[in-house]
Amino acid sequence: MTFKQDLHLSRKPLAGFVAIGAAWATYFAQMPVVKAQVGATDAQYGMALLLAAFGAVAAMWLAPLCRRLAGGFAVSLGIVVVAIGMLAAGTSNTLVLLTGAMLLASTGSGVVDVLINARVSEIEETSRRPLMNLNHALYSFAYAAGALCTGALRQAGVGPEASFTLLLIVLLVLAWAARDVAPADEPSGQIGVAPVSRPLVLLTGGIVLIGFLTEAATEGWSALHLERTLDGGPGEGALGPATLGLTMGLGRLGGHILTARMRDTTLMMGAALFSACGVALAALAPTVLLGLTGFALAGLGISVVAPLAMALIGRAVPPAQRLFAISRVSVIGYGAFFFGPPLMGLVAEGFGLRSAFLLISGLLCVTAIVLIPALARRISV
Repeated sequence: MTFKQDLHLSRKPLAGFVAIGAAWATYFAQMPVVKAQVGATDAQYGMALLLAAFGAVAAMWLAPLCRRLAGGFAVSLGIVVVAIGMLAAGTSNTLVLLTGAMLLASTGSGVVDVLINARVSEIEETSRRPLMNLNHALYSFAYAAGALCTGALRQAGVGPEASFTLLLIVLLVLAWAARDVAPADEPSGQIGVAPVSRPLVLLTGGIVLIGFLTEAATEGWSALHLERTLDGGPGEGALGPATLGLTMGLGRLGGHILTARMRDTTLMMGAALFSACGVALAALAPTVLLGLTGFALAGLGISVVAPLAMALIGRAVPPAQRLFAISRVSVIGYGAFFFGPPLMGLVAEGFGLRSAFLLISGLLCVTAIVLIPALARRISV
């Protein structure tokens, strides 16, 4: 089966991946303007994002109910909610309005995130094709494209209102493309009441959490590490998160190819160790070039860990439990965005950014040596 056929198989959830990637890239690229527009301090803005993140977690928890009520239109409706929230954020003139808009966008994004991962897992089962890395790769590329396009618009003097209006149109088109049918094996009763192995969910969730923690730490702190620790310039600092995004997209495309040739858990262990080496290199690097090389290697490795973990639990549980299990794993994994920034900040404050990144490298080693083998034994793959 060809790459083009794989894209066709997952085209419905793929529209969701592209939508949330483009939406959040547009927002974060416009974030300095939006923040200044509402007159928020750093602390106030951080609290607004934290409140919005709670909306995403709640939505992930309730995603099975959303698909039960809306069926195949649940993802499309979630994308529409994201579009409305993003437009409201771009036109907000007070912190209260911005917080409400971000809460709305995060809620829609949380629902879409869980449902598209579950849908890809279902398509993988029926088609016998590995599709999770491919879809996550397109998310990474959509994020990169959204950031670049928004940056170009800002450079041309286009304000946030016009940018978010254009985003609204793009998201509405993607919402139409995401229209799907609920799987035939969707239980008619309450979704998720069947017992799911708690150790399986916790193990998988822990792996996803460390994967997201590595992504968040590198995206949020690589620029500061390159500029402050390694004396790089602002342009060099910006290359940190940009390098991560590009290599993660490439890594997921590579993972899509490799999953047809090796066991998923073997690939995950190797990828986690590879990423650990990359993060350690970035932490210990004496120059900006070596620091960027480390972050590039980290992105290549960590790119496949979370998608493969999602795919594994999707195959390990019965179809009636799949959506419930993926939603719970997503909630655990999303915890990285709550305790990750404070963890990195506290370690950096007390011991420096080099130590903070070495801690991430150590957690990746534990994931590769302990968590992934334990998951492999439990699911026997």
